[in-house]
Amino acid sequence: MYPIDLSGQCGIILGVANDRSIAWAIADILSQAGARMALTYQNERLKDRVSGLAETLDDALLVECDATDDQQISQMFQRVEETFGEISFLVHSIAFANREDLSRPFAETGRDGFRLALEVSAYSLLPLVRHAAPLMKNGGSVVTMTFDASQRVYPGYNVMGTAKAALEHEVRQLAFEYGEQNIRLNAISAGPLETLAARGIHGFRDMKRMHAEKAPMGRNITAEEVAKTALFLCSDLATGITGSIIPVDAGYHIMAV
Repeated sequence: MYPIDLSGQCGIILGVANDRSIAWAIADILSQAGARMALTYQNERLKDRVSGLAETLDDALLVECDATDDQQISQMFQRVEETFGEISFLVHSIAFANREDLSRPFAETGRDGFRLALEVSAYSLLPLVRHAAPLMKNGGSVVTMTFDASQRVYPGYNVMGTAKAALEHEVRQLAFEYGEQNIRLNAISAGPLETLAARGIHGFRDMKRMHAEKAPMGRNITAEEVAKTALFLCSDLATGITGSIIPVDAGYHIMAV
C-alpha cells in the first residue's frame, strides 16, 4: 500500500495491452492506492487479454473503446458516467504507428501512415479530454505518456517522434484551456521500457543499453517508477502542477555526451 490515498476516487485508464504495459503498471498502483477505475480495450480480439488483468483489480469496469472512433469514445464515457457518476483522473497511454514506418527511412513515411500515427498517438487525447472534463466535477488530473524522441532524433522511432512532439504541445494547450476548471494535464517522458509497443522499434535494445550507459544513475528505469510518478500526478500532492513534461529516465535527458 502506498502512502497516497485515492480511496473514493474513480478514473479511466486507456492503453492497457498486457501485464508489461506502462498503462497496466499505472492501473495497478492506482488500485493499490484505493482508486476504482475503468480499463478500456480496443476490440474483441484484445478483450480477453485486458479482462484477465481487470479481474485482479477491485471492482474495475471493463469498456470497449477504439480511440479512433468518436462514437465508441462517447459510449465509453456514457458507461463510465452511469457507473461512477464522476471521475477524478484519466490516463492516456495510447500510441501506434505502422511497423513499416518504424523500419524504413522517415522521409519515406506515407501520407496514410503519418495520419494514422498522429491520429492514434496524439489527436486521440483531444476528444478524450473533451468528454472527461464534464465528469471531473471537482477538477481532476489527465496524464499522458511521451518520450524523449519528441525533441531529439532516435533512429527507428521516426513518425512516432513527430506524434510525441504534437502530443506534448497538446498537453500545454489543453492545460491552458482547462486550467480554470481545475483540470490539470501533464505528460510523463519515460525512458525505454520493455513493452509490446517497444518491440516494434528497430534497434530498441541498443537504445535501452545506451540509455543505461549514459544516464547519471547508470541504469534503466522500471515501469513501477513511471507508475509512481503517475500516482503522484493523479493525487492532491500535485495540485499545483499542470502543462509539464516530467522526465522519468534516470537523468538521461540532462546529458549531452
